[in-house]
Amino acid sequence: MTRQLFILLILSAAVFATTQNCVAQTQTAPPAPHDHSHMAKTPEASSQAQKYFTDVELINQDGKKVHFYSDVLKGKTVIVNAFFTSCTSVCPPMNRNMEKIQEVLGDRVGRDVFLVSMTVDPETDTPARMKEYAQKFHAGPGWIFLTGKKENLDWALYKLGQYVEQKDDHKTIFIIGNEPTGLWKIAFGMANVAELVQVVESVVNDKGATR
Repeated sequence: MTRQLFILLILSAAVFATTQNCVAQTQTAPPAPHDHSHMAKTPEASSQAQKYFTDVELINQDGKKVHFYSDVLKGKTVIVNAFFTSCTSVCPPMNRNMEKIQEVLGDRVGRDVFLVSMTVDPETDTPARMKEYAQKFHAGPGWIFLTGKKENLDWALYKLGQYVEQKDDHKTIFIIGNEPTGLWKIAFGMANVAELVQVVESVVNDKGATR
């Protein structure tokens, strides 16, 4: 495995509060959403995971409203990256890697693994623009592109340690997480695809019992 592919545990089901404190120390927090859609509203929604990630409303490339925890993360293994459609430097190779991962995993995408690409430029990246961008990378079922209100998107990115004040400062990493078991790893988004798939497989196959 190359030195560029740093694999770090960043979250655990038992340490959401600790992780949140660590994130707060390493990035400036955005304003909290005004509509309070991030708040848990039912007993089922009050899990540690939802309390940490929150349930802000976002919009996918088809213009459909989704909730960050309930619809995007809950019960899933996900690969998440941050990007913006007008980026011409690191975003295209990162999303090409997402496309290659989609090709390698085949019909497991949308079943065992879900790909999530989140814009850091929601003012520009409308659902229609995101859909056009998704088509360039042959995104199939199981690969979602997220935009929405800036305050909501910033909050969701913050919870992943990905919030930036300037869009060009976004990180070039993939966040790979198994929400049911609480195992989360990060990997360099432009690493060798075979190595990235190894990390994905390790997260997908996690049973949670030995940690």
